[in-house]
Amino acid sequence: MTPIYFSAAVAALMTTATLCGCSQSEPAPTQAPSSAPTATASPSSPPQTANPDVLRFRIGTLDAVALKDGDIDTANDGKTFAIGQPVDQVAALLAAAGQPTDVLHLSIQPLLVRSGTRNLLFDTGAADASFARAGRLPASLRAAGVEPSQITDIFISHQHPDHVGGLLTGAGALAFPNAAIHLSAPEWESMKSDGDAAARVAAIAPKVQTFQPGAAIVPGVVTAVAVDGHTPGHSAYEIASGDERLLYIGDTAHHFVISVQRPEWTVQYDRNAPLAQTHRRALLQRAADGNLRVYAVHFPFPGLGRIKAQGDSFVWEPER
Repeated sequence: MTPIYFSAAVAALMTTATLCGCSQSEPAPTQAPSSAPTATASPSSPPQTANPDVLRFRIGTLDAVALKDGDIDTANDGKTFAIGQPVDQVAALLAAAGQPTDVLHLSIQPLLVRSGTRNLLFDTGAADASFARAGRLPASLRAAGVEPSQITDIFISHQHPDHVGGLLTGAGALAFPNAAIHLSAPEWESMKSDGDAAARVAAIAPKVQTFQPGAAIVPGVVTAVAVDGHTPGHSAYEIASGDERLLYIGDTAHHFVISVQRPEWTVQYDRNAPLAQTHRRALLQRAADGNLRVYAVHFPFPGLGRIKAQGDSFVWEPER
């Protein structure tokens, strides 16, 4: 098992202030977009769109689009989520939320944000990963009015295939040839040591721009938020426009019921489960305390909503 990278203290995640880090210069876009999504919704009530895989909304003055890539179904058998918990107790929690009790449904929705002449994409979906029904991101992106060649920046939360699978085409070429690929330095080092990812690493290496955990990557717009335990350099991202904030949580929480209401339950995919559980609760607490708007890549599409405190735990409140 790859050694786990321990980043910022958990206490820092418990604050509601914007995290600050080491800034780096903003890379100039290599190609100015000729078209971009047009947002028509207010932050509190995004409208329905003609394409069910595309939902437009605003982050302050920024245009943003939820882009459906696909879905993952995982059996409620205690092998992936809620490891060690009685299956009937997990089923009862799901039933109380009106969810199926035999299977956990996870959505996959990367996020598109337009900032000036830059098109920012957060994660790239699962593409042809065998464990998912995915690969719709290119069509969703085009339905939003943006070609893959117009993406200028990609922000990777972590190295798992349902987040980096869309970086390459089926032929192994760069799917977003003009985009800088941003990910934390610890995550890149871990990714390079993964033999199964060798082809992907070689293809994207010329485009990778690493940052230190907590860094202001696009000053005033995108700040990394270190959330440890899932992978060595897992990052959430805070996206800002004026006083408006959106917290893109990556895989801090996978399921909108289990991960939120029982953040201490063990997840198979967390490399360091105790650390991930501590940081999951800390980030959920931060979101609840600050009434932060959240974008959850695996919650029911479009993954927009807020975390609310409920007793000593939390609940997910979607925007629609």
